[in-house]
Amino acid sequence: MIDSATTSPEPSAKRRLPWQDRHQHLLERALTIVRENGVDALTLAVLAQHAGVSKPVVYDHFDTRSALLTALYRWIDAERKRDFQEGMAQDDLAYESTVEALSSTYIRCATDASGEFFVIGAAMTGNEERARIYRELVDTGVEMFQAVLRPHVRMPDRELQRLCIALVGAGEYLSTSVLGGVTTEAEAIATYSRLIGHATNGARVH
Repeated sequence: MIDSATTSPEPSAKRRLPWQDRHQHLLERALTIVRENGVDALTLAVLAQHAGVSKPVVYDHFDTRSALLTALYRWIDAERKRDFQEGMAQDDLAYESTVEALSSTYIRCATDASGEFFVIGAAMTGNEERARIYRELVDTGVEMFQAVLRPHVRMPDRELQRLCIALVGAGEYLSTSVLGGVTTEAEAIATYSRLIGHATNGARVH
């Protein structure tokens, strides 16, 4: 979970951090700016000011605003996927328990920081890099679903892949409905659980 309240305190501008630590700190500060002021407020100059560093330091990590948005987009999704993997790190779950865990974990991970994820993605609209990244992210999500469901279903790999593509897409839209106030998290999880169950029950391994 990405929580700006638990991020490390701002380092002194005079303190030299290792490159990777500085990069992480800049991403954390950038996310805070988006949360507090909206994505339009995020510029390299504003980030430098909030992080307490000079503009050349920021430019050393992100040569353009587009590069900053891309890095932030990737980071938020990586955190979502890490939370998902941790949430599913349970051995020998029965089929019913797997479906319940998959639906609840995915919806909760997708709605945690997803507000920022979607607005940053929207700010990247028209960016060819954004389209490529989004395809990569979806592919990774599909692979994770396949890994979770494979022990419980008996179907060809290509058929399972297509099914997981559909399930990931449905999960993203259900998550969006939660963020938009159209449905509650509990309702989305219940619907998603039924959907996964209906889609896989006929092929389940008994």
